[in-house]
Amino acid sequence: MAGEKGVGKQGCPAGTGEAPPPEQPFPSAFQLLHLTRRLLGQRLFDKLMKMTFYGQFVAGEDQESIRPLIQHNRAYGVGSILDYGVEEDLSPEEAERKEMESCTSAVEREGSGTSKREKQYQAHRAFGDRRDGVISARTYFYANEAKCDSHMETFLRCIEASGKASDDGFSAIKLTALGRPQFLLQFSDVLTKWRRFFHQMAAEQGKAGLAAMDMKLEVAVLQESVAKMGIASRTEIESWFTAETLGMSGTLDLLDWNSLIDSRTELSKHLVVPNMQTGQLEPLLSQFTEEEELQMTRMLQRMDVLAKKATEVGVRLMVDAEQTYFQPAISRLTLEMQRKFNTEKPLIFNTYQCYLKDAYDNVTLDVELARREGWCFGAKLVRGAYMAQERARAAEIGYEDPINPTYEATNAMYHRCLNYVLEELKHNARAKVMVASHNEDTVRFTLRRMEELGLHPADRQVYFGQLLGMCDQISFPLGQAGFPVYKYVPYGPVMEVLPYLSRRALENSGVMKGAQRERQLLWQELKRRLCTGSLFHRPA
Repeated sequence: MAGEKGVGKQGCPAGTGEAPPPEQPFPSAFQLLHLTRRLLGQRLFDKLMKMTFYGQFVAGEDQESIRPLIQHNRAYGVGSILDYGVEEDLSPEEAERKEMESCTSAVEREGSGTSKREKQYQAHRAFGDRRDGVISARTYFYANEAKCDSHMETFLRCIEASGKASDDGFSAIKLTALGRPQFLLQFSDVLTKWRRFFHQMAAEQGKAGLAAMDMKLEVAVLQESVAKMGIASRTEIESWFTAETLGMSGTLDLLDWNSLIDSRTELSKHLVVPNMQTGQLEPLLSQFTEEEELQMTRMLQRMDVLAKKATEVGVRLMVDAEQTYFQPAISRLTLEMQRKFNTEKPLIFNTYQCYLKDAYDNVTLDVELARREGWCFGAKLVRGAYMAQERARAAEIGYEDPINPTYEATNAMYHRCLNYVLEELKHNARAKVMVASHNEDTVRFTLRRMEELGLHPADRQVYFGQLLGMCDQISFPLGQAGFPVYKYVPYGPVMEVLPYLSRRALENSGVMKGAQRERQLLWQELKRRLCTGSLFHRPA
């Protein structure tokens, strides 16, 4: 799946955080493919690609030509997640220019004001080309609203094709394809400041260092602190924290706190937070121009159109995770979609990047939110696709590295998050998870925990996902053993998927090493379960 990269300890791509980034930068492989095309001519180049990289990693040029592969995989119990793999052929300079223009506000561009966003959530020219250092994930750069409409139409075609391919399909979308990224930056900044304010209040009440779901603020003490800041009158503050909104416990947790920023509350209109540098109170919600407001509205409308189409054709929609400076907004917008569309079953799946230090807090908070509000939790767990870029950006700009420090820490985080979700699935038949991993240790961990928890593959609560052309020794044994497993299936014309192919060429180096051993180990695990009867028979 997108979000898994690198060569793991045992030869198979195992996820970001498990290997150093490739030494070759993205443009080198891309330029090599273009050079080959010039030398061979278009016809011979297309034929060569279809016999090699294209044939390995791309299903075909259009929806008609990919049908044989989809049918072949289905015969072995492997489903498809269709993805039109076309990307813009931009130079690094063009990408940087587009990014800087689309990530700054009109006020900032005109020079009549400076950004009040924290530096993590500001555009930085050195990292304008978001493709740099990224292998697994596709990157979209904002051009105009018409281009966003075009991306939406592409996603709609993929959703329709997935609906026709099976009655249990998935489709993936990226929110940076659907609107101006400036909105995502500004909203992420708002959400992060508000969460940090909660942690500041928790520290004042002696609750620092607790897990996110264990932090509970005494409302009476919080009211006193807020009143002393001069944010509002005591009467106004008391009206924010009522039994109707918070219950009768007399305490407030992070989910209650987050609900205060919801656009449905009057409080959101005049929220302020302390500036960590100056100590002064500042408005939390930045002012948008009329055009920026329209751009934000259009992004939400496009998301709604896609979700409605997915509902109509019976396809689950996975919202891909992206860089940490966009991700708080992406996750919050995805939650809003889940509230609306996950009422009967998980239609919208959020993606959790387990190489992040706060991954476990994010997963546990969202599971608890789904419980409280009564909608169906759906998650895709990945390790992450932006490690090298995130580390470099944090070091250069000067904020805390958001990535777990080691391979072992990332692996432990993935398994901790996965275990928590599997425990939830045991008690909640409507919740579902996709284990999007190429790591055979993670697959074996999942199989073992499913057996221990009595999670039956036929219930289709736990899905597995891998990229087309990679780790077939994991995907096909799982499919043949009755587990729901999916291949991420890109398609598109040869020349238009070259950026995708150049990344796959880099990522696949060294993949085959150890593959035979991994296949044997996985088959042994599956055969053991078949022999003991634990694979298909429910415990008494």
